[in-house]
This record gives sequence, C-alpha cells and structure tokens, in this order.
Amino acid sequence: MIKIIMGKKGTGKTKLLIDMVNNAVTEESGDVVCLEGGRKLTHDISYAVRLVDVWDYELESGYEVLFGFICGIYAQNFDVSHIFIDSLYKVAKCDDITKAEAFIEKIERFSSQNNIRFTIMISDDTERASDNLRRYF
Repeated sequence: MIKIIMGKKGTGKTKLLIDMVNNAVTEESGDVVCLEGGRKLTHDISYAVRLVDVWDYELESGYEVLFGFICGIYAQNFDVSHIFIDSLYKVAKCDDITKAEAFIEKIERFSSQNNIRFTIMISDDTERASDNLRRYF
C-alpha cells in the first residue's frame, strides 16, 4: 500500500508525517522506518522508529539508488512493516516528477510483494501530479 502526501512547502506535511510515524509505531506490529535527508526529525520521532538520515550514507542522486537502499533496509530486516519517506525529492536528490512517478510505481510492486506500507511526502504543487500519481493521495 502506498500513500502520497503532496503539497507545496509550508502546507503542514512534516507535522502530519510526524503524527503518522508516531502513530504507526504504536499501532503496527512490525518495525517502522523513516527516511529523511538531514536530521530535522530527530527530536520529534519516537525512539522506537528507525530514523535514517540518508545523507549519512553518501548515496548518489537518483531513484534507482534510493530503491536499492530501501531494498537493503528490507533485506536486513524482514520485520519492517512501514517505511515513511520525508521529502522524496530531497532524499532522492532529484526533483523530476516523471522519475518520481516511475519510482513510486516500482515501490508499489515492492510493497505488494513484501507486504510493506509506504507513506511518501512530496514537496510540490499537486497540480503537477498525473492522474496515476493522484490515485495514491
């Protein structure tokens, strides 16, 4: 299952993400992971969540690299039930919405095959989203 939360900067996405992550860790039976670029969520997210600053790993930019990173997280821990991504463009170091949509389609297949939920934040105007992307809103 994929859920996309999209909106321009300053529309409250991060606050919503924090609430969703903290609720997930208490309501879900599996492990919860939150990927971010930078360390801005450290004091807001429950200690029970695996908070990962992807910038610590010096990943190359792009969605294929991010997908591989996510696969590595799951390969290391099959108990992961939910992965949150704060600010997809920032984490992937790529703000190409077409490439982001292709990534999300790939994540959807991965999600179905491995029974992992994904919640992804995108800082962009919802008017730019295709109908295909809107189905995840």
